[in-house]
Amino acid sequence: MPESFESLEAAMRYAATLAAGGEGLVEPNPAVGAVVVDDQLRLLGEGWHRRFGASHAEVDALASAGEAAAGATLVVTLEPCCHQGQTPACTDMVIGSGVNRVVVGIEDPSPHAAGAGIAILRQAGLTVEVGRAADEVRRLNAAFLQLVTTGRPWVHAKWAMTLDGRIAAAGGHSQWISNDESRQLVHRLRGRVDAILVGIGTALADDPLLTARPEGPRVATRVVLDSHARLPSESRLVQSAERVPLMVVCSDAAEAVRVEALREAGVEVLQCVGDASGRIDLAGLLQECGTRRWTHILAEGGSEVLGSLADGDWIDEVHVFLAPKLVGGRRAIAAVGGDGLSQIPETAAFECRECRSVGDDVYWRGVRRGAVESRDC
Repeated sequence: MPESFESLEAAMRYAATLAAGGEGLVEPNPAVGAVVVDDQLRLLGEGWHRRFGASHAEVDALASAGEAAAGATLVVTLEPCCHQGQTPACTDMVIGSGVNRVVVGIEDPSPHAAGAGIAILRQAGLTVEVGRAADEVRRLNAAFLQLVTTGRPWVHAKWAMTLDGRIAAAGGHSQWISNDESRQLVHRLRGRVDAILVGIGTALADDPLLTARPEGPRVATRVVLDSHARLPSESRLVQSAERVPLMVVCSDAAEAVRVEALREAGVEVLQCVGDASGRIDLAGLLQECGTRRWTHILAEGGSEVLGSLADGDWIDEVHVFLAPKLVGGRRAIAAVGGDGLSQIPETAAFECRECRSVGDDVYWRGVRRGAVESRDC
């Protein structure tokens, strides 16, 4: 914990670091951090939103500062809320604390906010400044910002591939491409998302559980794209449906007896209107996920699911594990299928946010260029 800061930007960056402590615990709320400083930017109190339903960052920081907050400055990454939700309005607490200035990273674009909290603070006579270290705060809450502005969750795409770009051999065998350390990273990622998405091909070939081991702060719903409701009742996904949520997304052409069998096994079945070939409308599915307030979705394959997401420009962040192996073969499966592009783009589609060795593997993480950036891990 620092004793003081060299600038308000430094104080805001520290508040963003605090906010990251709530990632995976506060969704669908944003991750928010706050500090209270005096005129010399000495730290008087700090706090962050620790979990959904708990006190907000401003309340936490002001309680930490106590009476010293009177006449001080509150630095908070996101506009204080002015509505009664799971907790009381933060603007009331801020005004009652006696602070005379509030420095906000970014406005909250939620319909119930959108500058209303800032206006209330100014009407109460407080000086309010907006925009310090705004880019870093946007990166921190990229998924939240996307959800409230577009209704669509942040889509992570993950795959492990060989040096020659294969995710499976010609016969379909894919276990194991990456090493144990890489798989541990994937389990940690699974424990922070709201849903894990795979196609029926992956479900049939690998018979995965798609759970986080050990468990993370969130329990993701396993989502299987299965146009004809072919997922077997003896699969590990269905057998664990009573313990871990499982959704099968099928077309309206799926046989009723298959749909009913899945439902009787404890599976949620979402039937959608399929296209001419029976494929699921991914745009509609993503909007449904947004309606459920799912903030992060992890797509783990297979190739055609990743390809469809890429074709729709719906992949916001990629997690690629490159293993020092060669498979070869004209019929070996590439990482991303779909229709693809007719030409190689002149500019990079994703901006690198992390690249490092994980044992003998290489882990590369990037964010879609032009998207609201995610926080560097």
